[in-house]
Amino acid sequence: MRITRIVGGRSRRAAVIATTGLTATALLLAGCSSDSDSSGSSKSDANGPITLTVADYGQFGYKEAGLFAQYHKLHPNITVKENTTAQEPNYYTKFLQQLNSNSGLADVQGIEVGRIKEIVDTKADKFVDLSKVINVDDWVPWKEKQATTSGGQVVGAGTDIGPMSLCYNRDLFQKAGLPTDRDKVTQKVQGGWSDYLALGEEYKKHAPAGTYFMDSASAMFNAVVSSNAQQYYDSSGKPIYQTSQSVKDGWDLANQVATKGLSQGLKQFDPGSWVPALRKGTVATVVCPAWMAGQISADAGPKNKGKWDIATAPGSTSANWGGSFLGIPKSGKHVAEASALVKWLTAPAQQAAVFKAIGVFPSNKGAYSLPDVKNAKLPYFNNAPIGQIYAQEASTIPAAVLGPKDGAIKDAFSLQINNMEKRHTSSDKAWNDALTAIGKVVG
Repeated sequence: MRITRIVGGRSRRAAVIATTGLTATALLLAGCSSDSDSSGSSKSDANGPITLTVADYGQFGYKEAGLFAQYHKLHPNITVKENTTAQEPNYYTKFLQQLNSNSGLADVQGIEVGRIKEIVDTKADKFVDLSKVINVDDWVPWKEKQATTSGGQVVGAGTDIGPMSLCYNRDLFQKAGLPTDRDKVTQKVQGGWSDYLALGEEYKKHAPAGTYFMDSASAMFNAVVSSNAQQYYDSSGKPIYQTSQSVKDGWDLANQVATKGLSQGLKQFDPGSWVPALRKGTVATVVCPAWMAGQISADAGPKNKGKWDIATAPGSTSANWGGSFLGIPKSGKHVAEASALVKWLTAPAQQAAVFKAIGVFPSNKGAYSLPDVKNAKLPYFNNAPIGQIYAQEASTIPAAVLGPKDGAIKDAFSLQINNMEKRHTSSDKAWNDALTAIGKVVG
């Protein structure tokens, strides 16, 4: 079973078993809240039994990693109940209603990265300042910056991130006469996304019949834009999507892809087109945030195991696609206990356990040196050393300026790029149509 989840304004379906060959194991780290002793027991244990509620969406991996059961063992008087909504848009609509009415909120609330800017700008007063709970220096710097107000309040503790790599079909590369070794593939695209397109043209010359170099030009566009600090807004909060250099670069590259026929023009995750393409082996490359590997392995199926591999993303900077936060509403009945839970859930050992269970990559840097992350490999992807690859990519992601309508802007551009691919809409018309749609949302 896979569940729809919205990431940065774009939907993706997270595979339940994202890291093929990896399973959750018992956790060894004791609790690490500020009011805990070395055994992991908090001072609140002296109180009567309580239930902490965690509201989230899609798949955060806590149940799969056994974390809530583990926390109950460490704190026998605390039971954690998770309320999960499959569709993030449905979750967020309800979440905003609860914030506005100041009722019905869980003790801990998940916040998607595509929503965090709006929450920080308009709802920060509703949340506990987690700068008093977590050590923000433990996270990759750009992650906690996303959840921090201008006054220094930290609205959410980072859970996962989506450092971008490049997944490629070794079998198709070999048939097209391209290198299959991941280091050599990395070398071929190290100059940036123009190199990636040049590799695509090489592929097309000898491509097996009915195959394409990439699945989606819009996915590439998202990766290009996301690998830059300046995207759709400037640091003052002004929308700059019409003049942003990263947007222009991404659009021009997407237009080249459409014109040269390098993409199959698929809507990512679509069960009627994208999934069959992976299963049939018609796509040679997919821009690949950390969680995407699990998606590909699930959708491409067992017969394609070992045919895929993972290389470093094009260029010197990586992109982040995805990730969430855990926030604590001030209105909760158990703020102190919820704070301790959030600190524990986002500590290195727990983030490493979630990575091992479902493949979402930690945002807490301390997890990168732990065996479950550092030594992680994906058998499905020719034993690619994903722990090392993703950690390296995470270190090159710029601190991007986020805006409240990033998701809607991405969706509008993506739709029109798909029209260029599938309907052969001209670049000028597609651009103008995208701007019209964005204008209705942004104003």
